[in-house]
Amino acid sequence: MSDLFLDTSAYSALLRGDVRVRDALRAAGAIRVNPVVLGELLAGFLRGRQRAKNEAELGRFLASPRVAVVPIDEGTAERYALLVTSLRRRGKPIPANDLWIAASAAQHGLRLLTLDAHFLAVDQVVVEHLEATGAP
Repeated sequence: MSDLFLDTSAYSALLRGDVRVRDALRAAGAIRVNPVVLGELLAGFLRGRQRAKNEAELGRFLASPRVAVVPIDEGTAERYALLVTSLRRRGKPIPANDLWIAASAAQHGLRLLTLDAHFLAVDQVVVEHLEATGAP
């Protein structure tokens, strides 16, 4: 059983009923997210038609003893800076929020579960990339 860092795309897929994400989470020991993931999720809920339902589901998810929100601190900022520099040098920049997510995963030595392929360019993080599908 290994621990996971959950990206926004993977959580969103879980809400849509993606069994691959559900199975990966069931097999994980601890599950971590950071405030960036929460912010992205909450912003999405505000734009959607099921805000109350999605916020309640997120609350239940976060209440699990296996789930924790890790802080963004100086160590995260150092890793962020290294990732930005490395990816820009290689001509493979990724969105800023995803850099913070990758930096947190790297800082805590966690495998990153995501549906976003651009994380595969981040050599400093072990990425479990699930191909996006149109159906659950």
